[in-house]
Amino acid sequence: MSVKKADRGNHALGLLVLRRSAAAVGVVLAVSVLVFAATELAPGDAATARLSRAGDASPARVEALRHSLGLDASPVVRYLRWLGDALHGDLGVSFAQGGNVSEVLADRALNSVILAVAAVVVLVPLSLGLGLFSGLRAGRRSDRIVSWGVLALVSVPEFVIGTVLVLCFATGLGWFPAVSALSAGESPWARPSLLVLPVVTLVSACLAQNVRLVREATASAGRGEAAEAARLGGVPEWRVVARWVLPTAVVPVLPVMARYVSYLFGGTLIAETLFGYPGIGAALVEASAGRDAPVVLAITMIVTCVTVALNLLADVLSVVFNPVRGTEA
Repeated sequence: MSVKKADRGNHALGLLVLRRSAAAVGVVLAVSVLVFAATELAPGDAATARLSRAGDASPARVEALRHSLGLDASPVVRYLRWLGDALHGDLGVSFAQGGNVSEVLADRALNSVILAVAAVVVLVPLSLGLGLFSGLRAGRRSDRIVSWGVLALVSVPEFVIGTVLVLCFATGLGWFPAVSALSAGESPWARPSLLVLPVVTLVSACLAQNVRLVREATASAGRGEAAEAARLGGVPEWRVVARWVLPTAVVPVLPVMARYVSYLFGGTLIAETLFGYPGIGAALVEASAGRDAPVVLAITMIVTCVTVALNLLADVLSVVFNPVRGTEA
């Protein structure tokens, strides 16, 4: 009986993965079409913008550059050409810089990954720690202090928090640099102080929700029948927390936290722009201003694929840790 039940569970999980994977492919394709259409509707022209910076935007030169970049083909042909190349790992050539997009974005993408990973390393243990601390003291003064603190964070826009951090810790105290600029080829790990303010800004956008989720799950588990029965049986409180409260509270929160992790990988734009951090978020702003469609498309697809993959992982975790709720979803 248990073997058949396990087989049914694995079958349901496989169907869910197939269903969500097909939906994920559809989302990625839809985003690519929308972003390509947006680059087409944007005013200006990549060839004109590039030659204007060089000081020679004569009609003949513009037309010749348009032809060399393939901009004289119809939008449908250019999209299908780009899609076919992208499926083979070729993201095209940057209109503004003339180099391969993969090479242009290699350092920028790595910088963004480092920033996002650093934010995750701070977010996850801090969310679990504060949430467990608050949930185990539900209703007490310490619980109210934590709850009001995270509520204040979630009500303040991310760029406001970043600006306040710069004013206090960069301009005022001088502890950290206000601009996280890097030399060409320099890794952020060479100067970790550059990551502090951007990481704190990113974490502040997700911390409140995660702490509240962990807090509610912990408080509920602490009032559960298993925990109460253990206490009545004379089990020490630390063993009650470790054996019954923690697993019950943390495991259901993991899928939700995975979705917030996806935000950190896709939501670095504000932090990178505010602090001048050389990641793909800042590169997206520069490429949009320069009408560099291949770079815009590449960055959008990278962020979309990472976000979709992490959301798919969250869906799978939902089924693994809570099969009934995951299957209904």
